[in-house]
Formats: sequence, structure tokens, C-alpha cells
Amino acid sequence: MPIRGTIDWVRHESQILWGNALGDPHIRDLIVYLPPGYADLDRRFPVIYCLTGFTGTGAMFLNIEPWTPNLPQRFESLLDAGRAVEAILVMPDCFTRLGGSQYIDSTATGRYDAYLTEEIVPFVDSRYRTLPEPSRRGIMGKSSGGYGAIIHAMRHPEIFGAVACHSGDMYFEYAYLPDFPKAVAPLQRHGGIDGFLAHFDREVKKSDESVAALNIVAMAACYSPNPAMPAGIDLPFEIETGEIRGDVWARWLEHDPIRILPERAEALRRARLVFLDCGTRDEWNLHLGARIFASGLRERGIAHIHEEFADGHMKITYRYERSLELLTRSLAGA
Repeated sequence: MPIRGTIDWVRHESQILWGNALGDPHIRDLIVYLPPGYADLDRRFPVIYCLTGFTGTGAMFLNIEPWTPNLPQRFESLLDAGRAVEAILVMPDCFTRLGGSQYIDSTATGRYDAYLTEEIVPFVDSRYRTLPEPSRRGIMGKSSGGYGAIIHAMRHPEIFGAVACHSGDMYFEYAYLPDFPKAVAPLQRHGGIDGFLAHFDREVKKSDESVAALNIVAMAACYSPNPAMPAGIDLPFEIETGEIRGDVWARWLEHDPIRILPERAEALRRARLVFLDCGTRDEWNLHLGARIFASGLRERGIAHIHEEFADGHMKITYRYERSLELLTRSLAGA
């Protein structure tokens, strides 16, 4: 189904991402969807920043897949049905050699929090006819993107005034701990992080075992970087035995949205919309994290919408229709 809006595909040269320890490029694709009404030069629009999950890039929102509409197609179907309000959708590229950045600052992966908030948001406001106030700016994402969305809403209420978190990483004890043992064997086999990454780069077809191990290495790069280590990363367990390193695990927990909520609750209280959902069969137990987070919101009297649906973690982009409807109407004041 062709779209009626416009896709602006920009090659953006970042000044903030220079010197990434992983050697990732600083020139990134920035994809911006402009709604049909953007042709009216007198109009300005709210903006929604759309964050992809682990191993994703902004371009994945434009997927061409049988029987599956992409993000702009889903959005325009909502517009046609009168369920959503026109908005600009921004799809940044925050991919790294390790598969993702969690959209936070790290000496191992790069300054992705700063990249979004200090570089991309001002760039978008200067290039497009936006409504450049936090009450007109939302953020959404799924999985690691959902994590990035809720973290940014809590840490940057001066930038983002509405948030939608689909199956976001939270309650790390359930989300990550079960996968620690899966990472031990491949890291042992290849002599540590550097050897494993060299093997991963050579692997023509990435095995499930390798991707599972990479996920843990990537999360360690985000949550427990250490420039003094050869790979620039502290793992949360001993490679030789698998024993959890309590001091490193504690650093991970400092990034858990459930741990952050008490000190950042007022930011969400100010938001026009706090939406979170998750499938009841989520393979990473994220539905339990969402329930715990929602419980914390209720205890603090913070208005929110928490929904569950009968599905797992994968192939749930149809849920974007729910968040786009709620976000655009909230940002438009409808």
C-alpha cells in the first residue's frame, strides 16, 4: 500500500558519536516521515521519536514484508479512519557493532543519550516545521526501543512529554539473568569477549547461541562499561565459572526502569501520556516487568495506561497502531 506522506532520508553527520570505542560510523541515516498535511506550508506538527529494538535500525520501520504494513502505512490507516492526528515520525539509527545502544551513554558503545537529546532533536526542530515544545514531542519504541523510550521520558521531561513503551526491558532479574548461563559457554570457547566478537564477525550465519551471547555482551557494554578492561566492558559474571559478580550486577540494576522510577516519578507525572503494554507470553518475561512498573505508577498516583495482549515478544508491530493513536491524540491535545 503506497503512502501519501513523504519519507525524508537524511545522511546525518554526528559530532557526538565521534570516537566510538567499537569503531562504529558517525555518519548515520535519519529517516523522517512527513504526513500528508505537511504540504500545507502554514502548518506545524507534533513529533514522535520511534526507537527500534535490539539489532534494529530506523530503516526497519520501513520494512517491506508480506501481509505486514510498515510504520507509515499503519499510521496512515489510522489517519484515514480518523483514529490518529497527523504528526512527524522520526526514526533514528542507534545501531552499534554489538547490535544496539539501549539509547544511553556509555564509554563502550557511545553517547547515544546525548546523540538523541542534544543532536537529533535540535536538528529535527531546525529542519522541519515541528511544534518544538515537550508537550508536543513524544517518544515510543519496542523491546530495547521501549526501554529507551521510558528511560528518556523519565530522564528528559524537558524534551519528551509523552511516552509509549512496548515490551520494554525492565525488571532485569527476569529479563536478563536467565540468559547469563547461555553466554558463558561461547565466551569460554572463544577466550573471552574479544575472541567471541571476532568469531561473531566471521560467522556467516549468526547462530542462536551467538546472538544470545551477543545480547548479554551488548547489555554489559551499555550498563557496565569499563575503559580499563581490554574489551572496555565488565561482564556481570565470571567467564570461567559463570558466578555472578555482585558489584557489576549492581551497576546493571542502576539502569533498570523499576529502580529508576522512585527518583524519576515526577517526570512521568508531568507527561501527557504514559502507555505501556506487553504480550502475556513474552519470551523474556517482560510482561512481568511491565506489571511491576505499572504497580509502581499506581502506588504513586501517576496516570497511565497499561495493557496486555495474548502474544509473545516477536512480530507485534501491530501494537504500534494502539500507541500511535494514543500518542498523536495526546500530543495534539485531543
